[in-house]
Amino acid sequence: MGPGLFHPLSGTGRSAQCGHSMLELALATGISGLLALAGLARLDPGHIELDAAQNELVESLDQAFVLARARGSNVTVSLGSGSDPNHLPIRLGRRIRWGKPRTIPLPRGMDEPRWAGGRGEAHPSITVTPRHTATASLWFLNDGTEAVCMRLSGRGRLQLLRWRSAPGRWVRVE
Repeated sequence: MGPGLFHPLSGTGRSAQCGHSMLELALATGISGLLALAGLARLDPGHIELDAAQNELVESLDQAFVLARARGSNVTVSLGSGSDPNHLPIRLGRRIRWGKPRTIPLPRGMDEPRWAGGRGEAHPSITVTPRHTATASLWFLNDGTEAVCMRLSGRGRLQLLRWRSAPGRWVRVE
């Protein structure tokens, strides 16, 4: 056997020195796990829940328009729960609140919304028709530092705005 050749039974030769030990592998895995944990700690779970609420809102409205057209009857989208087949409930995460905090300004060019009821709710439910129309509505959802503004026109046109606390302005959500 020449120099540098690996013999499978003795484990000698240059090839035996090319691998990594189990200790090195465990150490590298542990370090990468700690770095990942540190990165996760920097994430704010409230913003993740606000993202989820925003996505659920958009998807529920899309589903309501499809169901209303397919069934030929109105479909209602609202916060909470329900067992009616013509009602799509939207459930919010425990850190998400209904309404706009006073510390966040209204989007540019928007008048102060009219509030229905004593709890500060404006149009807590939206009715979608088979003709792709809807009850016009304005909803604010927030996590205390960021907010989502959903504007739905009577013709079913949806506009989403998101208050970003870092730049301190409303941005359009595509």
